[in-house]
Amino acid sequence: MTEMKIVDTSGNPAPLGLLGFGMTTILLNFHNAGFYPIDSMILAMGLFYGGLGQIIVGIMEWKKGNTFATTAFTSYGLFWLTLVGLILLPKTDLGIVAPEKDMSMALYLLMWGIFTLGMFKGTFHLNKALQVVFGSLTVLFFLLAIGDMTGNETITRVAGWEGILCGASAIYAGLAQVLNEVSGKIVWPLGPVKKKAH
Repeated sequence: MTEMKIVDTSGNPAPLGLLGFGMTTILLNFHNAGFYPIDSMILAMGLFYGGLGQIIVGIMEWKKGNTFATTAFTSYGLFWLTLVGLILLPKTDLGIVAPEKDMSMALYLLMWGIFTLGMFKGTFHLNKALQVVFGSLTVLFFLLAIGDMTGNETITRVAGWEGILCGASAIYAGLAQVLNEVSGKIVWPLGPVKKKAH
């Protein structure tokens, strides 16, 4: 009996997900930092590049058997879709109230912070670039939650600047994978973690 092995020759979807996350995060956090109000540009990025794009990447990572990336990209894609829903649903004629900033919105952000903290722990088996992305994202969610709980605008502004750095780190991690692959050498290092021998 002959055994057949299927070789996966598909491309790496992770850079697409990291870029969708990073660019959308930067644009939203320019708002949090106080540069402009929530507008259709942020909502469109949240729906399509940050939302739908990352969900597609999550499905592609699932086909590759990558549990961490499947969970991360699909979850954060759905984060962007739920965030857009939280903003748009109260503006419809359905009679849905907007989340209270000091309570339900703060809890929403807090739950995402707790989830991200768990995912951050997983990056210690991956690389330093992802540690920066998930570590800074954990801080961002907790800062935004505290800003909403307390009503302290300064905390939200600080979170905005921190979120811009978080988004930039994701863009770096995504572009590094693309540039390293096309050049066939390490152009932008990701800082791989050394695996411990068991």
